[in-house]
Amino acid sequence: MIHRSFAFLAVALLLLPTMNQPVQAAGRVELELVGDARGSAMAFQEWSRALGNAGIRNVRLRTAQEPGQPKIDVQGDGDSKTYMVKGIVLSRDEIQLPGARFRRSETGRLARWLDDVAAHGPAEQRERKAAFGLTTSQIDLVCKDLATPVGFRTQGVARRDVVRKIGERLKLPLQLDADATAALGDEKVEDSLNGLSCGAALAAVLRSAGYGLAPSEEGGQLGYTAVKSQKGQEVWPIGREPEEGRSQAETLPALYEFRNVNVKNVSAATTLDAVGKLLGAPIVLDRFALQRHNIDPAKVKVSHPQSKTTYSLALKRMLFQARLKFDLRCDEAGTPFLWVTTIKPVK
Repeated sequence: MIHRSFAFLAVALLLLPTMNQPVQAAGRVELELVGDARGSAMAFQEWSRALGNAGIRNVRLRTAQEPGQPKIDVQGDGDSKTYMVKGIVLSRDEIQLPGARFRRSETGRLARWLDDVAAHGPAEQRERKAAFGLTTSQIDLVCKDLATPVGFRTQGVARRDVVRKIGERLKLPLQLDADATAALGDEKVEDSLNGLSCGAALAAVLRSAGYGLAPSEEGGQLGYTAVKSQKGQEVWPIGREPEEGRSQAETLPALYEFRNVNVKNVSAATTLDAVGKLLGAPIVLDRFALQRHNIDPAKVKVSHPQSKTTYSLALKRMLFQARLKFDLRCDEAGTPFLWVTTIKPVK
């Protein structure tokens, strides 16, 4: 029997969990609902019944002169965490929890909300998801791993062997299915990638075979897979723009120094090789796009009249003659390189 004064009321609902809602909880949730002492009797009765019917257990209801604000207190560590959820009884039909409100007709949604707290903790304390459905800390781990230098000769080596060797240098596992392995084949890598990080090099080699690199998490294990390149597919980038706040001239000063340039009917491939050596920066070609547009840099001649200019301007002018363009990018370790692709993009 419920006392009329309601100075204090505690109801422990030790009922079965909600059916068809199995949860692998990382912690335990205890729900406390607090109501105004002046008008909570009927509200408490109806909420007790509704929560019980929904299979929600570990609930405590009490009155208070000033109910305060909803909150979640965390007790314990690791898998032994207990989330003490305090909610406010607003009326016979509505309660307020941290960041959410529920009506008595929504006890199923309330049960799922509590299960979510048990499994993942309070929403405000969770890590935000970044790219590839990973958390920011997981992406940081991936970036650190992919910043590992290649450290071996790639030019003239079979693509599948280059990918395998890069995988052996990474701490996180790299798994390729039969289709990706077959697509890599015995075709040789044409670019010198040993001066780059494993991330940029691996993404470039996979790209040449029509695939992309994708970090993923399965069963709590971080790793990498190769996914077929297609429109809308999220893949790891082949380098990134220079660090924010750092200009391209600061990233690769030699690209913007004035030089005497004079090129007459030299293949685009030879020109790129010479410029790369003068700049002291790797040059990586988008072999996938070149093949799609049937462009062979070794067969296309380019020229530049004798003049004093920067390699940036001269290279733009000459590559345009071959229907190509370049971007200045940095790998995961911050090493600058030139990414050469077609003027007309290929997804």
